[in-house]
Amino acid sequence: MAQNFDVCIRGDGMVGRTLALLLARQRLRVALVQHRESGDHDKPQDVRAYSLNSASRDLLSELRCWPKPQHATPVQHMRVWGDDGGFTHFESPTPDGLTWIVDVPVLENQLAEAVRYQAEITCLTEAESQATKADLTVICEGRHSATRAALGVDFEVMPYQQHAVAARVRCSTPHRQQALQWFSQGPEGLEILALLPMGGAQSDTASLVWSLPPTRAQTVLALDAHAFAHALEDASQGVLGQLTLTSERAMWPLQLARAQHWTGQFADGSAWALAGDAAHNIHPLAGLGLNLGLADVAELAQVLKTRDGKDYWRNAGDRYFLRRYERARKAGLLTTWAACDGLQRLFAHPNAGVQALRNWGMNSFNSLPPVKAWAMQQAMG
Repeated sequence: MAQNFDVCIRGDGMVGRTLALLLARQRLRVALVQHRESGDHDKPQDVRAYSLNSASRDLLSELRCWPKPQHATPVQHMRVWGDDGGFTHFESPTPDGLTWIVDVPVLENQLAEAVRYQAEITCLTEAESQATKADLTVICEGRHSATRAALGVDFEVMPYQQHAVAARVRCSTPHRQQALQWFSQGPEGLEILALLPMGGAQSDTASLVWSLPPTRAQTVLALDAHAFAHALEDASQGVLGQLTLTSERAMWPLQLARAQHWTGQFADGSAWALAGDAAHNIHPLAGLGLNLGLADVAELAQVLKTRDGKDYWRNAGDRYFLRRYERARKAGLLTTWAACDGLQRLFAHPNAGVQALRNWGMNSFNSLPPVKAWAMQQAMG
């Protein structure tokens, strides 16, 4: 027999689980469909780390899913080097930090544990979900969402000529809660390296995201551990001393993408909505990807919460809610989306005059405290 739910969430990653927990607190009946790709049983070690802002921290803390200090390292300093003498530095105005570098597997496990103890959430396999009915289906399946593709949603994709290489390293010099980033021009084009502090305030462990031209990324991935670490030391100018690779390496192509429509209706009249990477992708240079996905589900949950008051008579798939959600998130995303894309394209431009201008801009920005303070507030959420 078909099971009836208020909301069905397709995709049980961090965005999907967070939404399920938020909606369960509103006493909505939630189906959470596990998203598994072929070969997941042989899935390699997850080496990702995310930079989460204060809005994301507050949201996850409210759900009691914020990791312990050793797995959520506060960033006290951000130092960014341009490709020809440019430099800027941000310092946290409080001991709390500018942002927090969170270990992805740890956060995933905490969200999964919280879901298991929530009676309003029913976890389903893909096969089981075929016999469910829901007023609203929220698609959180990631950038390669099969449900979004089946719906025929126009997903505009603009590939960058870059792949991201991620890994974990141990540093001979403790990170001292610094997030470090370098823009450089390699023989094949723009390279962006970020080293992010992990393991707590006193640790010597860092996560890296190295955005490279595709051929260069393949070459770096093929290096043995010692040669890879040596290449990293050169790219990071030895700021954290000698580096030792401590994990496997992962690689994926980078793109800018967004769905033309984030909400709509199925043939049976029930509604659907996109959230997270199923709705939008951006370059990782600003570390905002997961923050934007969490902002999506926080907005959707807030919109649906009005059912506790004057909108009690509307079901979760009412077009009134979905229009509000889509308008709010598209407007909230636009500035960030454009800024990240613009910064990537500015540093990718090979012209020497543009290079001089962008590095002059970095140094000028670094000497304007009011502008830096405003930028920090935006980044901190």
